[in-house]
Amino acid sequence: MRLAYYQRETRELVNLDSCELIRSQFGLVADYAAGVALDFIAEICEHLLPPEESNEKFFRLVAAVLDSLHQSRDWRESATEGRDSALSRQGAVWRGATYFSLWAVRLSGWLPALDACLACGSVLEHTDRAFFSRASTGLVCEHCRRATGGGGNWELTAQSRALAAEMLRKPVSQIAETGWSAETAADLRRFLVQQIETHVERRLITARMLEEAAPQPESIRRAAAI
Repeated sequence: MRLAYYQRETRELVNLDSCELIRSQFGLVADYAAGVALDFIAEICEHLLPPEESNEKFFRLVAAVLDSLHQSRDWRESATEGRDSALSRQGAVWRGATYFSLWAVRLSGWLPALDACLACGSVLEHTDRAFFSRASTGLVCEHCRRATGGGGNWELTAQSRALAAEMLRKPVSQIAETGWSAETAADLRRFLVQQIETHVERRLITARMLEEAAPQPESIRRAAAI
């Protein structure tokens, strides 16, 4: 959307001169999970972006994620609707939501090292286990978790840490869409949401709605409710 407005220095309200819709998101809202993902993105932007302050990097992040959702939807609409299309629809949503969450936290300066223990500083290898909790801003290794009597309520798997490293290197369009589901990187999204909630000092309303937008195993539903 392109807006043209005028604002006086002494007033908070602006005079809107013109409004042009460049690309509508109504097509995405027809899919429930995609609609919740859009609400999720909007809520994070509302809490992380200061009012009346331009942020080109954040804008490009939102635009890239929306483009990836639209491109995936265009492909799905041209294909035969069925189980494969439904799985692809989920893949686009979960990939976009995870990618946006990761980069939103990084651009805000809140992303801790995902390859090092916050307590002892040791490097977390691919075979090492890592844990996190709301009381901590980073990851702790298994040794430090045991030494502190359980310093992590959830585990961030090596697969999710590797996926996060890939997302930090590549644009969202180069991240494979196939194979994604609600379970894919659910631990990573939980970790990122907790980072956001800790810094903005409030719970995200749409985070739980997003995780409940698709059927999930009971273990994930219980963890998301904590």
